[in-house]
Amino acid sequence: MDNMSVAASHHPQGFSLWHFLAIFALASLLLFVNLGGLGLTDRDEGSNAEAAREMLETGDWVSPTLNYEPRFAKPAFVYWIISASYAVFGVSEFSARLPSALFGVGLILLQYSFLANVCGARIALLGALMLLLNLEMIGVCRMVLTDPELVFFTTFAGYSFWLGMESAYSKRWIFLGLYVGMACAMLAKGPVGILISLLGIIPYLSLTKQWKPFWEKGYPLLGLCLVGLLSVPWYTVMFTIHGEAYLAAAQANTTGRFANPMEGHGGTILFYIPVLFVGFFPWSAFLPISLSHTLKGMTSFRMMTIDGTPDQRLAVFSALWIVGLLIFFTLSATRLPHYIFPLFPVAAILVALYWDRCLREESPLGLTASKRFLLTIGYTLGLALAAAPAVYTLFLDTITKEFPAASHMEVQAIPVLLGFLVILGTMGLRYLLASKETRLYGFGVAGGMMVVFVLVVVVFALPKFHTYFIAPPQQLATIAGLNLTQEDRLIQFGRKRPSLTFYSQRKVYQINPGEDHKFTPHQDAPGRTMIVLQSHLRPQLPESFSDYTVMLERKGFSLLVNRSLLEP
Repeated sequence: MDNMSVAASHHPQGFSLWHFLAIFALASLLLFVNLGGLGLTDRDEGSNAEAAREMLETGDWVSPTLNYEPRFAKPAFVYWIISASYAVFGVSEFSARLPSALFGVGLILLQYSFLANVCGARIALLGALMLLLNLEMIGVCRMVLTDPELVFFTTFAGYSFWLGMESAYSKRWIFLGLYVGMACAMLAKGPVGILISLLGIIPYLSLTKQWKPFWEKGYPLLGLCLVGLLSVPWYTVMFTIHGEAYLAAAQANTTGRFANPMEGHGGTILFYIPVLFVGFFPWSAFLPISLSHTLKGMTSFRMMTIDGTPDQRLAVFSALWIVGLLIFFTLSATRLPHYIFPLFPVAAILVALYWDRCLREESPLGLTASKRFLLTIGYTLGLALAAAPAVYTLFLDTITKEFPAASHMEVQAIPVLLGFLVILGTMGLRYLLASKETRLYGFGVAGGMMVVFVLVVVVFALPKFHTYFIAPPQQLATIAGLNLTQEDRLIQFGRKRPSLTFYSQRKVYQINPGEDHKFTPHQDAPGRTMIVLQSHLRPQLPESFSDYTVMLERKGFSLLVNRSLLEP
């Protein structure tokens, strides 16, 4: 194990209440500030937020719906949580995103508590801050997605397994966390919630030859029964109610999503490499070295299990889990940036262990290569941000076809400022890595860079993005919802925007250009009909709808109505 990137070390202290409170405060700041300041993005945010709103409205807590039609893409667990948030705080963007932010804060505190118990306060602080201070963590946990809940429960399951197998304070009841975590993960996002945990556990048990101890201590058969007892009833009820329709949809969103790209989310086999490097920046610069050295050091798994330090065994578990997740999601045909979020907690552990070595040793193995990775990623990201205004101008005609107000948004200052921030932060970190005495300051520079980056984005950039890209059709949908009765209709003409159902709080009939036949049922229907569309699409309406009056306009979007609101 001499060439591994972690080494045996003495941990003079464990859990620190001051560290815990500081991390809690920082995580709360970054995940909650201006949380409701951005309108719901389409499609995932709009779909998830609306499905939860309809669940609260209809009182059907079993069968999720979207636009008042069955939605079988995701289990109901996350909708239950969001609905509870609506019930307490009212229906809003903040309430919809609140569960994601809460589970994000919970994940950071889980990370710290676990590492403090296993590796001591310093590594715990490093690992928790690395998990918090990266773009993917902040982005995912500030959106209405199922991933924050999924990753919290899969991480809880994995850490419970490791504590049950390897901790000096191991108790059999700790394995309860493994099975409860897996069950909740399955309720959050389906069978992949169980698979994510197993992708770390199975390789670790196999390569360390610990299946027999796990069988004796972990009671896996009873554990699987518990997982089934907690998670299967909802699936059973859904199948009982909806039969083959639910089964077919569930299959399409599990094996179908793995085998074939869905909704255009494909990408090359290298899709997740830049996602990981940019999403986990700046700590991603140290991940290849720490991962490769850990994998190379696994020459005698049995000996490591008996004689290795907790740091070494945890590094191996983390490395195997990272590799398993990367392979699985790379082989999946449907690829999205947030799919690899489950590996971020263990990636932070591996890099934190390497950084601990950097703080103890003058010339740790692999530091020179890590500096090169850092400069490559940091300068590339910084220059890309600085060049964003020029790229935006170059593609402005294409952008305005979908977002008409884009031509009125000023984009010069903020991305250039962020680009220089990243470049200067990268330079400062690179300089301070030169000496063991200054590396802790380097960590502060890197962390401070990410804090400033996030605050500039959420306080200054997102409100502008909201005004010109997100808000216009949502404002019109809100006004339409306030002025339409139950017998009236709202049509959305153009690209599908599930969030409009959320803002109008009523069923929205989605019609694309060229689908004139879908207008027929609404042509002579009683009551009032309104249409939300991009203004330039109005000439593409069928002739019988072309004489609708423009009721309101918002930055390139129009709300049309067939008769005045003053008419009875």
